[in-house]
Amino acid sequence: MKDTKTQTNSTTSSSLEKAGLGHLKIATAGSVDDGKSTLIGRLLYDTKSLTDDKLEAIQEKSKQRGFDYLDFSLATDGLVAEREQGITIDVAHIYFSTRKKSFIIADTPGHIEYTRNMVTGASTAQASIVLIDARNGVVEQTYRHFFINNLLRIKDVVIAINKMDLVNFSEEKYNIIKGEIEYLASKSEYKNQNLTFIPLSALEGDNVVTPSKNMPWYKGETLLHHLERLDAEDINEVSQTRFPVQTVIRPKTEEHHDFRGYAGKIYGGDFEVGDQVAVLPSQTKSTIKSIHFFNEEFTRAKSGSSVTITLNDNVNVSRGDMLVKIDEEPTITKQLNATICWMDKEPLQASQKYYIKHGVNDAQAKITQLNTIIKTDFSGKIENPSALELNQIGDIQLKLSKPLLVDAYNKNKSNGAFILINPKTNNTVGVGFIKSPL
Repeated sequence: MKDTKTQTNSTTSSSLEKAGLGHLKIATAGSVDDGKSTLIGRLLYDTKSLTDDKLEAIQEKSKQRGFDYLDFSLATDGLVAEREQGITIDVAHIYFSTRKKSFIIADTPGHIEYTRNMVTGASTAQASIVLIDARNGVVEQTYRHFFINNLLRIKDVVIAINKMDLVNFSEEKYNIIKGEIEYLASKSEYKNQNLTFIPLSALEGDNVVTPSKNMPWYKGETLLHHLERLDAEDINEVSQTRFPVQTVIRPKTEEHHDFRGYAGKIYGGDFEVGDQVAVLPSQTKSTIKSIHFFNEEFTRAKSGSSVTITLNDNVNVSRGDMLVKIDEEPTITKQLNATICWMDKEPLQASQKYYIKHGVNDAQAKITQLNTIIKTDFSGKIENPSALELNQIGDIQLKLSKPLLVDAYNKNKSNGAFILINPKTNNTVGVGFIKSPL
């Protein structure tokens, strides 16, 4: 191994960013025909991120359809069914860069029947763009998309009020929509969310990359400028450090004959050489001896870093164990109280059995109680329902076959989420967010 870097700013996270992996992950959401794909296509076009052959294909297809403008949605709607219908069905991931930042955008579908796809696309997002058609204002799907952003605790949300050109760039219309969203936000349990309102026209390019001359009353930033200013470290919530062990590394080579390292990804906080840690569930104590990333060694690793950690003591650590800082231990439990988004055609009912996948661990799980169905317009809950249908969100209780190391989702997002798997079909049927252990 190379000599250890002693600078406190020498972290594996900075190495990852230099390797081109420091992207900002953004989810988009909106109702059908709100213009999500057109907005993303406009971003790609105005930042010169479209290849020549892709641009030529868009020009040719737009002419075939009789358009006197470029149909930018063709840049992202990749499935044949999407292109034919002019809608988004699957989650498409689009990569582009500017001189200041690199981006990954998840273009998620707007139909209510694809709500599960929206949850999937937004689950790893650091920021979100919710589109609203200025002509229609806030509609049912707007409530749903805004609720999911709050459920997933996405800290920075842009409310992009699109198609302003079709309402004569009306400031009054913009203010009405802004007021409705602010009222929704006042009813949300997640109070740390930053809302940014931007009036724009994706088709014409107003306030997407360049400021609009048609809306002199708007004094804010363009969409791209706002996204470039977002700092991923500021967006991600700082929480207690978690390091689930994915594998134990024993090279057994002449050079590293006695090397024993534990590979995984750091979540929540940072780790430094010398930190006192506990190995869970055994409760064994030790200190961090070294932190490795490929063939380099570092004194500190930040949240989000995939690293190998060695300990000063020869303790028993296996896949599925977790390293945490002393006095920052999660809860070890066999019962959970959780919110779940149901993603299967077969409804969820009490007493049903599934597999639960939580990080690198899994167990058998039984639904002991279906408490409520949550109304996504923030209007309340339906108590004691008989079932949870496809795309519905509700509160449940689960009993597990073995203890898991968990946190509440509002305390630690990475260690507070799980999925449910149907043991008969092996399909993922639900994504859950832990509220508390029971």
